Amino acid sequence: MVSIGNFATIDTNYTLNFLGFISLDCGISADSSYTDQTTGISYISDSTFIDTGVSKSVSPEYKTTKVEQQYWTLRSFPDGVKNCYTLRPKQGKGNKNLIRARFLYANDDQNGTVPRFDLYIGANKWDTVKLINESMTNTMELIHIPSSNYIFVCLVNTGYGTPFISALETRPLENSTYRTPYASLALHDRLDIGSQTNKSIRYKDDVYDRIWRPFNFVSYKITSTSLTVDANGHTPFYPPSSVMQTGVTTVNSSGPLEFYWLPDDPTSKLNVYMYFAEVERLQPNQTREFNISHNDAHWDGPIFPSYLYTTVAYSQYPVSGDKIDYTIYPTENSTLPPILNGLEVYIAVEMTQSPTDEQDVNALMNIKSKYGLKRNWQGDPCAPKDYLWEGFNCKYGGSDPLIRITSLDLSSSGLTGQMDSSFSSLTMIETLNLSNNKLTGPVPSFLSQLLFLQVLDLRENNLTGPVPADLIKRSNSGSLSLRFPPHFSSQSSLTLIQKISAGAALVLLVALTVLILSLRKRKKVEKANNAKSLKKIGSLEGKNHQFSYSEILTITNNLERVLGNGGFGTVYHGYLNDTQVAVKMLSPTSAQGNKEFQAETKLLVRVHHRNLTSLIGYRNEGEHVGLIYEYMANGNLETHLSEKSSYVLTWEERLRIAIDAAQGLEYLHNGCKPPIIHRDIKPSNFLLNERFQAKLADFGLARIFLSEDGTHVSTDVVGTPGYLDPEYYMSNWLNEKSDVYSFGVVLLEIITSRKALVKSYDRSHIVRCVSFMLKLREIKDIVDPRLGGDFNSNSAWKALEIAMCCTSPTSAKRPTMTRVVMELKECLVLELARRRDGYDLESKDSIELIFMNVNSEVTSPFAT
Repeated sequence: MVSIGNFATIDTNYTLNFLGFISLDCGISADSSYTDQTTGISYISDSTFIDTGVSKSVSPEYKTTKVEQQYWTLRSFPDGVKNCYTLRPKQGKGNKNLIRARFLYANDDQNGTVPRFDLYIGANKWDTVKLINESMTNTMELIHIPSSNYIFVCLVNTGYGTPFISALETRPLENSTYRTPYASLALHDRLDIGSQTNKSIRYKDDVYDRIWRPFNFVSYKITSTSLTVDANGHTPFYPPSSVMQTGVTTVNSSGPLEFYWLPDDPTSKLNVYMYFAEVERLQPNQTREFNISHNDAHWDGPIFPSYLYTTVAYSQYPVSGDKIDYTIYPTENSTLPPILNGLEVYIAVEMTQSPTDEQDVNALMNIKSKYGLKRNWQGDPCAPKDYLWEGFNCKYGGSDPLIRITSLDLSSSGLTGQMDSSFSSLTMIETLNLSNNKLTGPVPSFLSQLLFLQVLDLRENNLTGPVPADLIKRSNSGSLSLRFPPHFSSQSSLTLIQKISAGAALVLLVALTVLILSLRKRKKVEKANNAKSLKKIGSLEGKNHQFSYSEILTITNNLERVLGNGGFGTVYHGYLNDTQVAVKMLSPTSAQGNKEFQAETKLLVRVHHRNLTSLIGYRNEGEHVGLIYEYMANGNLETHLSEKSSYVLTWEERLRIAIDAAQGLEYLHNGCKPPIIHRDIKPSNFLLNERFQAKLADFGLARIFLSEDGTHVSTDVVGTPGYLDPEYYMSNWLNEKSDVYSFGVVLLEIITSRKALVKSYDRSHIVRCVSFMLKLREIKDIVDPRLGGDFNSNSAWKALEIAMCCTSPTSAKRPTMTRVVMELKECLVLELARRRDGYDLESKDSIELIFMNVNSEVTSPFAT
């Protein structure tokens, strides 16, 4: 339990005034505003915060001084299922807000039946709005930390009457307030204990504009002071002085204060905040000291309320049950009874629906504004699925918790002018249909940045050429379906194809014919050579790849320059026809090395991929056995991840290396028939060329997967400690997911630059270390500190999530390498977008916290 009191003094002039307040009177005429007579808060029209709805006024009998002015008008939503407000708090994302929605039906639609509808915050349901009758008001509050710079508040028609709203407000809160493990709180009750006015208290008494309801326990005694409490603001909760000036105590100095709730839902998790202040100047022989218990268990204390200063006690963890019972009882040293001045109760809520990626949403908002689209695009585009925007498809799930837009159909939408650059921010888009519009200007080059684009339809527009070369290249490769208008400009202008001269076209046709014939011939030769190599590799007699020992000495200049050493032997630098090569020579004393050499040579003759090291030749004569590879100028990955490395890999370079490594491994698993399991994935086995392109090396432990059932094979455990799949280690059962685990460890090393096994008394594993860090730290504290935070935090979070999925102790829960490759490419897209735009698009250090009021009807505590 936590008690907050006697904080460092805060400026007495502290006040939020209206800084950050959004106060909307729903339904008043556009551009109008007024100042509330009671609070002094300025209210404005909601018309610029929403595109839909009908403004209405309540009946004249409700327009009295007894009814707050915000209830005199309302906005009704007879059309559409989901209608949403877009709020942009001044303080931006990552900052705590109190959001309040208020309702008075007043029979505005003349139906005589009180409606019932749902309220959403972004992608998640907040609560169901239930009104007792047409003349009763309903106020719903929640605390919310947006993960983006906007908040969607949506009213959803569930078939029980037309949704409406009277007022919508946001108020900034200190981020240090209302902390809970769930970090999601919906207001259940807020009480001014011992009130002597029977009036609600809010701004200006409460700088956060919380509304405190007057409440008294009949069996307890009211105590009060006329002096100001918390004149210097000693707690970030800033309770109103008028609330803290009054409280209740027991008549008997030794008697306890007892109260309880009977929740409608026993599973609800309640967070309770109790406010205490001493309002009497005690004599030297007087002491007020007490403890608090919950359901007979100690909850907090001892507490010593300070004279005219607030102490706040609250639970670190929520409580639940059929009966929530609290007792405030004096200690043995106390001469005075306990006191209670204020009480707040919130309900903890876990929200499960992830929102659509902020970058995608921003792009759509810009597109809607640019082209003046009248479509009902409101709230979250993709979530919940039942309210998916028309013309969209989205990607749900995967290692990225955010939803991404994959398809957008804006055909026949009246788009005019040039293509807006916001389309380039839809980085996961696969299908983009802009046909049958009036788009003009050139086909923009930024379309080439959409790496996942598979279909682009620009027919029936007035676009001009040329088509970006990268799009043409992707179209020719079959990875992109391009659909363009027959003419790229008006009148007599020629299309891109027409601009190619007939002579040039003929030359091109001849060249293509020669190239195709040449490739066919080369393919036949390669096929024959591969067949020959595979047939003879058991004895290593493939003539195209064998070198004599004297040739190896010539290549390496008599083994002059050593590149590295290992259990197998030594690697030397050399030149073959002016091309740098690496020559791995087997140590004569390495029996196991000879076996691995045979295995590696057999495999390398068989497989070819840009992310696998290329075998140039080999030597298998007497004691002198060796392999000749392409030379990798930048050594291995382990060297560059070391803190001793003078060059620090950028985040983009790390992602590209990870993608290269994953692609090489994915080829072994899925591109080879039968599949191949490497069994020794670690940073030292990923080599880097002069462009830092990564290639997987060292196939001595690789195993061809010949299992008949296609699930696993039984084999002796081999590999490197720290990278071994724990399931494989315990069971001897091997499958592709064993490589996935090892790759996950490598990916963690790429992210953090930490070793797989940390040098400590218990040799802690990197998976354990990172799991612990995830609970306590932000992403910038997990990623290699040498990067200085120079990376897109979404990209880093996503990469970290991929790594943790890969290192699941259960192989069935690990992703395939195909999935890993795709997810890592998404990480790269995020980082490239940041570098292009010059800022971090979104930080997931700030998490969206959405709060739902489980019981909208107030249930007051009972005194016992």
